Amino acid sequence: MWRDSRLQLLLAIGSLTVMAGAVLAPNLPELIHQLHFEPGIAGTLVSLHFLTVAISLPLLGILADSIGALPVLIPSLIFYAGFGMAGAAMDSLVPLMITRVLLGVATGGLTAASLGLVGKLYRADARSQVLAYVASTISLANIVYPLLGGWVGSFHWQWAFYLYGVGLPLAALSLLLLRDGAADQEVAGAASPPGSEIAGELLPDVAIAPLRSNLFLLLRHPHTVGLLLALGLTSGTVYTSIVYVPLYLRTALGTSTLLIGIILASKALGATIISAFGVRPLVKAWGNLGAIALGYGVMAAALITIPHLQQISLILPTALLFGMGFGIVVPSLYGLLADQAPLQLQSSILAAGTGAGFLGQFLFPILFAPVFGQVGITGVFYTAAIVALGAGSLIIVRLSQQRANPLHSKR
Repeated sequence: MWRDSRLQLLLAIGSLTVMAGAVLAPNLPELIHQLHFEPGIAGTLVSLHFLTVAISLPLLGILADSIGALPVLIPSLIFYAGFGMAGAAMDSLVPLMITRVLLGVATGGLTAASLGLVGKLYRADARSQVLAYVASTISLANIVYPLLGGWVGSFHWQWAFYLYGVGLPLAALSLLLLRDGAADQEVAGAASPPGSEIAGELLPDVAIAPLRSNLFLLLRHPHTVGLLLALGLTSGTVYTSIVYVPLYLRTALGTSTLLIGIILASKALGATIISAFGVRPLVKAWGNLGAIALGYGVMAAALITIPHLQQISLILPTALLFGMGFGIVVPSLYGLLADQAPLQLQSSILAAGTGAGFLGQFLFPILFAPVFGQVGITGVFYTAAIVALGAGSLIIVRLSQQRANPLHSKR
């Protein structure tokens, strides 16, 4: 399956969601310096596209189901390249923000369309394997793109925007490899078992209606609300660090753009390592409560420590530890969220968790801008640590309540 050129292309397209913010973050300090932006407001540039991704993704997903995934994918890739590269020509905040908003819409389109194509091309057991490849690709992209953005930006910060141009060759390849006839074919040997077809194709409306009602009730349940809130707080805290760690490194230590990219990549590396090899043993040994408490504790300790470090040799391992804490918390939260829902609602409930994460990543840089203005960058790190500890406390309390009064879900 890995040698399937269509799969390789879809994985490359999916990684563009990470690229949208990852290549800009290492260059944010230089961009602020050259264009004379306020740091608190300029930090929103890195996260602004998440809002329009969250809004446009479900809408463009419906459109892809109506007219086909490919007619949505190709324009989205072209617009991704165009709006992304246009940022290099902007010399004031508002036009640059407009390009970021439009980049988010294009990102939502390519994400929705590529997921739709995965649904058509890979079914049953094959789809599970593909999702594992997708998760690995996203983790790798979170390591590679900050490094790439930092390296290209070390020559000139504007050059990093031209990396978005990769959308153009990917659009051309999509025309060649993902034609409608090919998109309707499944991977060999991966036929769906009887009864596993999409609900809209197999089940009457009367059978679908109770699922919609159950989803609404599930999303309103206090335990689900607590998990969604924790995911938003956690993702927002992490993305705030992505914005303010480069500012601290440049203003306090004079760190180069390339080295900033390496430090940001170390967070993703820590999350990848612990997610792959450490979460399951931790949960088995300490339980969900212990693992989550450890993860949030590590995140908070790293956030408090970073603004007091003056040597890159100490900041690098601290950033790695922060990523490991994040890598413990988020898979555990998604696992708990999945446990809240029956099998029929797994996709919907996990999509709600993803949306909560996107919303947190958009809102937190905005909310932290006045914090930065009032108490400076050290206060930002302290506040983020408090938010991480608050999110951890929320989940621990909710888990304790759930053990006392569990939410019964028919699996």
